[in-house]
Amino acid sequence: MKTRFILIETSHAGNVGAAARAMKVMGFDDLVLVKPRWANVLRKEETIQRASGANDVLANARVVETLDEALDGVTHLCATAMTPRDFGPPTRSPREHFAELTKPGAPEQCVAFLFGSERFGMKNEDVYRCNVALSIPTNPQFGSLNLGSAIQVVAYDWRVALGGFPVQGVIAPADKADAQQVAGMLGHWEQALTDIGFLDPAAPKKLMPRLNQLFNRAELSPEEIHILRGVAKAMIQATQAKR
Repeated sequence: MKTRFILIETSHAGNVGAAARAMKVMGFDDLVLVKPRWANVLRKEETIQRASGANDVLANARVVETLDEALDGVTHLCATAMTPRDFGPPTRSPREHFAELTKPGAPEQCVAFLFGSERFGMKNEDVYRCNVALSIPTNPQFGSLNLGSAIQVVAYDWRVALGGFPVQGVIAPADKADAQQVAGMLGHWEQALTDIGFLDPAAPKKLMPRLNQLFNRAELSPEEIHILRGVAKAMIQATQAKR
């Protein structure tokens, strides 16, 4: 679904940058500012610094004078308001409402999220225009979120409802040493353990098969085989130096 984030009369440039960053990490880039305090807010140094690299979102953002302009093409409008309004739209948690928007068979829409000014929140007349008022579940004794944090929470829940992204940062497994490399390393260790007196070749019992199983479970990489052979070599050299 098309997604737009609309900030109304934002007073702090840093919050515009924080909004751009929150949007970008969740894969959104349609940002509209309605009558912000600073006409050049998208170019202010504080905005750019708080965006932390989300410069493409800032470059794509638009500044307009009225909410009507910001709503062009929008078919489903979500207010973000902690306090329910009399005669206003139903109040729901983001996850509850997003599940409805994305359930099988639901129509595809252009969804917009409205955020009010930092000082006054959303005006009643703006809330009344919306299909729903989203209320983020928070501590009843301390429920106030700053603008950037609220946008991040809504953007995250909406991205999850849309299917999310795969988990990032999974390290690819290293190449596994083959059986020949493991066998060569075990032979090296057998010699080293014999030299230091830990293994009696006349009565080896099951030490080497057990070590073989241990290293097989470890699924050693070629680099780890190299380290273990280095240890065996050092043991052999230390024994020879004492003779």
